[in-house]
Amino acid sequence: MEALKSRRGSYRRALGRALVEAGERCRDVVVLDADTPTSTKTIAFARAFPERFFNIGISEQDLVDTAAGLAIAGKIPVAAAFAMFLMRAWEQVRNTIARDGLNVKLVGTHAGLQDYMDGASHQAFEDVALMRTLPGFAVLVPADEAAVRALVLEAVLNHKGPVYLRLGRDDAPVVYEEGEEFRVGGSKVLIDAVDAVIYAYGPMVGVALEAARILRRQGIHAGVVDVYTVKPIDRETVVRQARKAGLVFTLEDHSVYGGLGSAVAEVLSEEAPTRVVRIGVRDSFGTSARSYPELLEYMGLTPERMAERVRGEIS
Repeated sequence: MEALKSRRGSYRRALGRALVEAGERCRDVVVLDADTPTSTKTIAFARAFPERFFNIGISEQDLVDTAAGLAIAGKIPVAAAFAMFLMRAWEQVRNTIARDGLNVKLVGTHAGLQDYMDGASHQAFEDVALMRTLPGFAVLVPADEAAVRALVLEAVLNHKGPVYLRLGRDDAPVVYEEGEEFRVGGSKVLIDAVDAVIYAYGPMVGVALEAARILRRQGIHAGVVDVYTVKPIDRETVVRQARKAGLVFTLEDHSVYGGLGSAVAEVLSEEAPTRVVRIGVRDSFGTSARSYPELLEYMGLTPERMAERVRGEIS
């Protein structure tokens, strides 16, 4: 856990910087928030481009519909809110954005276990499941600050169509060097599979890498794949790594129902039937804690616990 405690990148600050960069590159980029700009860090864009920033207030349904209208008018709207509360507007997302394939980028911050202080009411474990069912939606989950910057710029400036970007809060691992390239529909093989493979996304990529290091010292070689695009998932990489290992684990700070575990299992059931051990939040809500590492320990999502699960399945 010490490695986790020493890594203090910030997903939301990386978001603020990336939005400003996107705004500098394209005048059609506009940003909307649901009265949480200091928390989501969209305040950085508001200060740089006040005429292109819209604080809609605590009304996520209006946030989504206003973003849809701006997209119809030819703008590139980025609408941000806490992931849990953005799901209030799922009906509007479905019927207004998805049905018309509008070029709206939705950003859910403080997702998963990252909002450790506020407890179950603020911890979204269902958002990936909800958003990946929507036709035409891309679902992206960056692992660290460098990935946030790259994927925000890719989604906003290059990808045409609706996107859901799932972000944590502040406890971001350091996985990539600045300048690493990402594409919608891609993934990254960080450690090649041998005895087993762990598919992860977001902050769980750091947990998976640390678990792999623990296992390597114990003579077990576990691969790690950053599935930063949950939809459209990189089927080729998922299948190739699973065939190399024969034993598959998924790790996510999301419900095991409908999230990454389900997405990987769906692909493998069709193309390479393989045992899939889904590790995440299993049919429960979260709770509050004094720190993010403490909450990971309580939920059983530490590198040490992950390594134990892998070792137990191989033994």
